Amino acid sequence: MDTITIRTMRLGDFVGLEQLQRDCYPTLDGKELMRVEHFASQYRVFPEGQFVAMDGERIVGQGSGFFTDFDLDNPGHTFLEVCAGLAFTGHDPEGDYYYGADISVHPDMRGRGIGRLLYRARQDLVVRYNRKGIVGGGLIPGYAEHKQTLTAQQYVDRVVAGELFDGTLSFQLKNGFVVRGLIRDYLEDAASDNWATLIEWVNPGYEG
Repeated sequence: MDTITIRTMRLGDFVGLEQLQRDCYPTLDGKELMRVEHFASQYRVFPEGQFVAMDGERIVGQGSGFFTDFDLDNPGHTFLEVCAGLAFTGHDPEGDYYYGADISVHPDMRGRGIGRLLYRARQDLVVRYNRKGIVGGGLIPGYAEHKQTLTAQQYVDRVVAGELFDGTLSFQLKNGFVVRGLIRDYLEDAASDNWATLIEWVNPGYEG
């Protein structure tokens, strides 16, 4: 971990971040992947909210998102809708929540604590700006192995109970997130039949 650093996005990162998307998400439909023009817009709209993990000079992870007013009582949405076509132009500087659009770590670098550092960077941002917390839609890649025998809800319930392990959801739970529900047709992902979890991390120091 000594060589891993977390910093905010820079102008020269866009091509490397696009390649990271392709490396991390082989099952996602192409239109769900962030490309150079998307990262350029994200940088322009809210650079403080875009985090990059570096191993020396190599980009090995990223965490992106924006501030928004999110209604947990009416959570239905798609990834592309909430992210304004991945451009993040719906960013509201006064929004109550940080919407976590994506956290990704290169497959060769997983298990080294990079995801935890990216989550911490997001949480520190939320605490610094006194926002209510973090919300987002979470992939459930492990569901691919169980969808013939379990519904998405049954699978998520068993992961939350600790009876099954999911590479994404189990990690999110370990980092203080809770599942608030399921989102149907969140994005086009063959592994999860387009399901995602609605997750929330609550800022323990929030002062309303």
